[in-house]
Amino acid sequence: MLKFFKLGVGLLLIFFIGIAIVMFSSSPDTRQAQSVEGKNTLKQESKEVISNRDVVQLTKLEDYIKNEPILNGALVGISVRSAANGALLYEQLGNTRLRPASNMKLLTGYAALSVLGEDHRFPTELWANGEVKGNILEGDLILKGKGDPTLVPEDFEAFAKKVKESGIKEINGDLIGDDTWYDDVRLSRDLDWSDEHWYYGAQISALTASPDKDYDSGSVIVKVSPGSKPGDQPTISVSPDTTYIKIESTAETVASEEEEDLTLNRKHGENTITIEGPIPVGSPSITEWMAVWEPSLYAMDLFGHALQEQGITWTGMVKQGRVNKNSNLLYAHKSMPLSELLIPFMKLSNNVHGEILVKEMGKQVHDEGSWEKGIEVMEEELKKIGLDIENLVIRDGSGISHVTLLPPNELTKLLYAAMDEPWFETYFGSLPVAGNPERMIGGTLRFRMGDLSVQAKTGTIAGVSTLSGYITDEGKETLIFSILLNNLLDEEDGPQVIDRMVEYIREDL
Repeated sequence: MLKFFKLGVGLLLIFFIGIAIVMFSSSPDTRQAQSVEGKNTLKQESKEVISNRDVVQLTKLEDYIKNEPILNGALVGISVRSAANGALLYEQLGNTRLRPASNMKLLTGYAALSVLGEDHRFPTELWANGEVKGNILEGDLILKGKGDPTLVPEDFEAFAKKVKESGIKEINGDLIGDDTWYDDVRLSRDLDWSDEHWYYGAQISALTASPDKDYDSGSVIVKVSPGSKPGDQPTISVSPDTTYIKIESTAETVASEEEEDLTLNRKHGENTITIEGPIPVGSPSITEWMAVWEPSLYAMDLFGHALQEQGITWTGMVKQGRVNKNSNLLYAHKSMPLSELLIPFMKLSNNVHGEILVKEMGKQVHDEGSWEKGIEVMEEELKKIGLDIENLVIRDGSGISHVTLLPPNELTKLLYAAMDEPWFETYFGSLPVAGNPERMIGGTLRFRMGDLSVQAKTGTIAGVSTLSGYITDEGKETLIFSILLNNLLDEEDGPQVIDRMVEYIREDL
């Protein structure tokens, strides 16, 4: 009898354990995890070829690191994960905080897609502060920016045409630029003073302009061409055509056998660009993208020129101000969606876009378009995917800061988490494609690693060269990697070293 009792109890235990297993495997969290995992093609393809393994040694890679003279005295941080399950396959200084340079944009892009969404657009609004009597606006005409970094001269021409179409031929008042959507802090706190006159260190404003469709907002293009004979003054042009910039040049055309040694700069606190040095006869033109001082008024200068082209005049000044409660909306223009803006942001590594996205996240979530609030939003979003925020230092959205610090393992963790997001195709597609010569596809990798299937974000600041992304060779396990080289004597040596490392990672894993 006791034997049958024990047998019955045993069968009951097996029955209830079976029910528990079924219930656990059917729980909402588990079903959701299975569903999310099924979304991603890269992850699924990688599952087909992955083998279970622990962290491994990569002999070729490690020998190369030991013997490469460029890396003597440098810090080499590496993290490699499986794209199928996020397992860490290899690391070196994986948990050590290092300067990421523009690999910081991977975090900014992730947070922006999560917080703002793929369809987010930046509006620019045209307001009239006063009544229109006949063809005269009795009051101010206001252009209000809300962060669009893609406004080019043609857009200001479109604004002017809308004013003309509304019947306004004269403005009895001021032209006002309203940039109050964001705060008035123009430069991130760690920007080096020597970078602020270049396009990649341009000032951040809610109302700004770009010279062309690379969308380097807050900058102009300066082109210097040699004269026809030694002693001639070089020909200098500024694009777009604007009176906002003044040129001071002592540059000189020299004999063809002499070396070119032009120096371009912008005086601090001014919009005077200085050009000095020799440029040889017959040599190619030198083109530089130079940041302006106070981009809001630069945008208004372009708008003013466009109004004049339409025959519209005004009696007052061109200045900064804001829309008031009595203003009437005349027209609203919207930028391309974030999904498209991510292409120049990531492919061309556009620093200004990164900082604008930070401020926009702060504005949308906390109604304050500042670095402080934007970074706060980013950190909260990154916590949700398990990033160790207490082990990171985030100071801006572009990575130009030498104070920002990220461990390689946290970068690969981010890239793995991104694969489960509904917008991953947009995120992945924004990364430069190695060896593709098309500028808006290959981006900063268009002349690198043409024999490898790599999509990744590059990064370069003084002493730093980085690359983080995905290796997606067909028929092989997809790998997520991050390589951060710090304390290099010359950051220009970094890419060739990183490319060799990627080759060894692909060979050994």
